[in-house]
This record gives sequence, C-alpha cells and structure tokens, in this order.
Amino acid sequence: MNSLDINQIKEYLPHRYPMLLVDRVLSWENGKTITAIKNVTANEEFFNGHFPNKPVMPGVLMIEAMAQTAAILSFLTMGQKPDENTIVYFLGIDGARFKRPVEPGDQLKMEVEIIKVARGIWKYKARATVDGQLAVEGELMCTMRTKDEAKEG
Repeated sequence: MNSLDINQIKEYLPHRYPMLLVDRVLSWENGKTITAIKNVTANEEFFNGHFPNKPVMPGVLMIEAMAQTAAILSFLTMGQKPDENTIVYFLGIDGARFKRPVEPGDQLKMEVEIIKVARGIWKYKARATVDGQLAVEGELMCTMRTKDEAKEG
C-alpha cells in the first residue's frame, strides 16, 4: 500500500505549520486518486478566533487541505518532487458545498480524484469526510509554474 508520513509529505509541499494541512497520505494511485488525512486539534491557531465559544474549522481551510492533497497527487503522478522554484497555484473551485462542521478532535479524510489534465491545468473532484459523513466537496483547479514564469504572468 502506498502511504506517506508527515516528513515525506514535506518533500512534496512547501507549506509548513500552521499552513501545512495534510498529516498523512493513506494511499494513492498514480494518475487517478489519493486519500489523505488532517487531524484537527484544539490547539490549531485558527480556533482562537473561529469561534472561541464553538470552535469550527474554517471552510476555506478545508478547501485548502483538499488542494494540498491534490498537489501531492499531481507530483506523485508526474514522478517528481517540487524544487524551490516550483509554485502550485490554486486556480478555482466549482460546486463547493459544506455539509458538516469540522471541530477539534475530528479527523478530516480527503479523497481527491484527477478528472482531467490539459494545457498545464489540473482538474480534480475532491471531497472530505469526518467519520464517513460528508463535510465538504467540490471540483478544484490548479496549475504549476516556476517562480520565473510567475513573474512574467
């Protein structure tokens, strides 16, 4: 079974605490799907303000966790690790729906599937669940550029 621990994940993502939102990759199939988890803990910085009396993980961070999972799948599929020049840009999300709040103690399980890759744009179907209940879903779009390309565009 293909899996990645947090140290291996850091080889595929430039994000670091508090923005690294993937704790473990459970499995993947090159060019097809990936399943990963984010352990949501009470000491996450965003819970200080969202919300102090009823902590809920912000929806935008759930989307970001799915996008990071998608980026890992893309690099695994290409058979390469990003270098310090590589930037993955989140281009958009379609059909985002939030179905369940995510709270401290929950484990967010992200499942991402590649729908299409064309002209350097990757499109994915993504969903995240907690205890088998759908928390968020949507279609994500990303692209990869070098820092030099990013300056030109």
